[in-house]
Amino acid sequence: MSGLKLDNVSRRFGGLSAVSEVTLSVSPGRITGLIGPNGAGKTTLVNLISGLLRPTQGVISIDGEDISDIEPDQVARRGIARTFQTIRLLKEASVLDNVVAGFHRHERSSALSALLGLPSARRETARLREHGAALLQRFDMLKYARQAAGNLSYGHQRRVEMMRALAARPRLLLLDEPVAGMNDREAYALGGIFASLAADGLAVLLIEHNMRFVMSLCQELHVLDAGRLIASGEPRALRAQAAVVAAYLGG
Repeated sequence: MSGLKLDNVSRRFGGLSAVSEVTLSVSPGRITGLIGPNGAGKTTLVNLISGLLRPTQGVISIDGEDISDIEPDQVARRGIARTFQTIRLLKEASVLDNVVAGFHRHERSSALSALLGLPSARRETARLREHGAALLQRFDMLKYARQAAGNLSYGHQRRVEMMRALAARPRLLLLDEPVAGMNDREAYALGGIFASLAADGLAVLLIEHNMRFVMSLCQELHVLDAGRLIASGEPRALRAQAAVVAAYLGG
């Protein structure tokens, strides 16, 4: 149960170093935070982990397996799921259908079986919809199951995106600014769900600008500045470090 590990990971674009020699880990059963000012390299790092970019140097591994040079779909099959800064939903489809779409990696019936309406395909569809409804229940969204996802509030659309990511049954969940644009009540309600997911054994990497939220939720924190990791440790200890304050608050 080693979780995610980055060992001396760098990414350069031409002569520009977006991420430089980053080493960190994200353990199962914990929420690990990644913070830093705009342009620090946080999203680049998430894109490297999820396979959208390749590291120029270094190794990215999940539970001991090197995933540095595989395609995003193969990364997903290794049990890594993510959300994005911008919401990406099927807005005309129902909330439940959006969540069920996240189960595609676990489908066993062929497309032809589904097209012909064979009993095995119908049973699998019913089973996946039951699992989707259970996720909706966990996120207190069951009452919206039949509504079009695009008609929901921003905060509820965020929840749908997270449920769809969890439908893949990941070992590692990458949350890229999941509470951006939410009020404190919405944010901390989601934070309680994230904590329960970690308690169930999921490894969670949280990238977020809301410092109060991060400090209240994360067991470990990493601070990026100009692509470099400048500090790591428990949130309470890092808060007092001058380098962290200067990098994040511009002091």
